[in-house]
Amino acid sequence: MTTATPKPERGRHQSPSRDPGSWRDPGSWRDPAGFVFHRDGVVYRQITASFAADWEHYLASGLHDRLRDEDVILGHDDADIGMAIDPSAWRVIRPEPLELVSYPYEWSFSQLKDAALLTLRAQDEAWEAGMTLRDASAYNVQFQHGRPVLIDSLSFERAEPGRPWIAYRQFCENFLAPLALMARVDIRLGRLLREHLDGVPLDLAARLLPGRARFSLGLGPHVFLHARAQRQHADDGATGAGSSAGARATMSASKLATLIESLRDTVAGLEWDPKGTVWADYADHTSYGEAGTSAKEAAVVAALRKAGGRRVWDLGANTGRYSRLAAEQGYRVVALDVDPGAVEGNYRAIRADGRDDILPLLGDLTDPSPALGWGSAERASLLDRVDADIVLALALVHHLAIGSNVPLPMVAALFASLAPDVIVEFVPKQDAMVQRLLASRRDVFPDYTIEGFRDAFGGSFGLVSETPIEGTKRTLFHYRRR
Repeated sequence: MTTATPKPERGRHQSPSRDPGSWRDPGSWRDPAGFVFHRDGVVYRQITASFAADWEHYLASGLHDRLRDEDVILGHDDADIGMAIDPSAWRVIRPEPLELVSYPYEWSFSQLKDAALLTLRAQDEAWEAGMTLRDASAYNVQFQHGRPVLIDSLSFERAEPGRPWIAYRQFCENFLAPLALMARVDIRLGRLLREHLDGVPLDLAARLLPGRARFSLGLGPHVFLHARAQRQHADDGATGAGSSAGARATMSASKLATLIESLRDTVAGLEWDPKGTVWADYADHTSYGEAGTSAKEAAVVAALRKAGGRRVWDLGANTGRYSRLAAEQGYRVVALDVDPGAVEGNYRAIRADGRDDILPLLGDLTDPSPALGWGSAERASLLDRVDADIVLALALVHHLAIGSNVPLPMVAALFASLAPDVIVEFVPKQDAMVQRLLASRRDVFPDYTIEGFRDAFGGSFGLVSETPIEGTKRTLFHYRRR
């Protein structure tokens, strides 16, 4: 299953082990074939003897090497069995480290779509090797070096002739249903994945989709008829895996191939135009002229070079202009924004450019992804996953302080908890963008001044530099945590 990596000191429900320097990942407990654990800062996966035959076939068939070489799955190295933290261990492997764990409810439409198509590609490759995916969870995909990649090598098992695809329902709930709702109803329905960690229930998707969608060659059978089959067989143990009769049904190889092809065509046919969201086109309507833009870029680059480190979290990244600027200085960048259109546009541009140093994510600092799942530890909160050396917060603070009524000292305290260095832009009330925010509300922000800003940030940080931005009333600050 997934390799969630909350910081050890923050994980409240970590499974004990024989070694106090190791701990079992709280997001990896569902699979009897094995689990992820951490030892001395290194991630390992323990495989149990019950999965031995499938694992040996996975390796001997060449499936693992092929998927790894095609960048479909993370590679791994064998580790000493003595590294195991549980006596049930049959083998221990050391997967390639992930830069960051993200979750499906933090992805853009195209990120979820690319993850879905990758999963179907893996099923095709597995079938050719006499295997099948027994698990089609979206949490088995992560974004590494700008692309989706499978992380769960234990999802592959030997195929049984005539057996339907056991992961069919899971694929539809984790990928197809949310993508259809995002494309056909409202992009914000992707947040249902945060509420339904096992995937969007098909009966719910069928009720929310427009009635005409039931006549779609793809959505009709895979969502509407699939949901009806689930209702009809709710009491007989069926899973809807490939047919309404679930595990008792049979499916020929040709019908299985047709099913996978139909799912691929349906997913590929779902499209969403990112125009029309609040901030998707914001980058083309800023308060900067050419001189101001050049001055701001120069000030940001100077601060980045002085800060050091290797990881930048660009908060309020919009479509990623300054994320790219940071990446050009050699940083690995997480580009976080609240607007699904902006994140979608950023991801499309990164994909088109073949970049591997920026990860766009959907996130709201006023409502960040919380800790979820079993014991509120199975899926780590967004803030517990931040690994930044630098927080970049450009044209953001006024949206937090005025748009969301967050006091400036609380903004400073949050930034101080995320990174040792902060590069932050102050936009005063005289600025046109702040005036737009104040046009629809009373000005109850007497402390929102540059003096109030300095006082708020001075409590947590020492000032490294303060640079007025030419041609504007804005100022760029570089602070370092005390």
